[in-house]
Amino acid sequence: MNKNSFVVTSYNIHKGMSPLNRRVKMQGIAQALEEVGSDVLCLQEVQGQHLRRNMHYNEYPDQSQHEWFGEYLQLQNSYGKNSEYEDGHHGNAVLSRFPLDPKHNVNITVNKLEQRGVLHCEVQPAGWKKPVVVLCAHLNLFERDRIKQYQAISDYVRNEIASDQPLILAGDFNDWKKLSCDTLASDLGMTEAFKHCHGKLLPTFPAKLPVLSLDRIYVRNLSIKSAWVHNGKPWSKLSDHLPISAELALL
Repeated sequence: MNKNSFVVTSYNIHKGMSPLNRRVKMQGIAQALEEVGSDVLCLQEVQGQHLRRNMHYNEYPDQSQHEWFGEYLQLQNSYGKNSEYEDGHHGNAVLSRFPLDPKHNVNITVNKLEQRGVLHCEVQPAGWKKPVVVLCAHLNLFERDRIKQYQAISDYVRNEIASDQPLILAGDFNDWKKLSCDTLASDLGMTEAFKHCHGKLLPTFPAKLPVLSLDRIYVRNLSIKSAWVHNGKPWSKLSDHLPISAELALL
């Protein structure tokens, strides 16, 4: 890789717990991400606070997970709180090797049961004239809800982000019907990294035996050099999703 390209990784970390919530996996996730060495991380289901797990598990960190990962990986970090409850809250996080400028946490909640958001940050790769907009998203489980969220994201991008600015939209789209590429991406003139590189979406869920393609990396005003899923161990034992990565470059 040269200075004109960088790697972005999107990963639903399942609140730092094993797929069945029996074990804390923070250390394993951090070590695996450190080995990957991505420049920008878009993380979903990041626990900002969970008082009960703090008391129950010795290895569960006292600080927010985005801060803990930021310190471990030596990355700048930003957090967008989406869902709040008695024991704490969780949301999305962006971590970056480049200077990071947090902008806004966009509320795309459409029902009370699933509180969702899109975290808007900008990162500034060295030597690049323009910063790269990074949108880290987590969408609903039902297609009827996701249709409303596609529209909300489209409206936000059109209203808030310049058409010529480098843009990444990554996250857990819960899009097992594979409709977001046709609706959201085409609406915004974005390209999905796996469709571009492989001609199809690749499965990411469940991590142990992936059959559903739930995770996405969309880009605009950037070229996609490669895209890959992080398969096998240790990933199959860390979260219920597999992480996905793409190497992106200036056009």
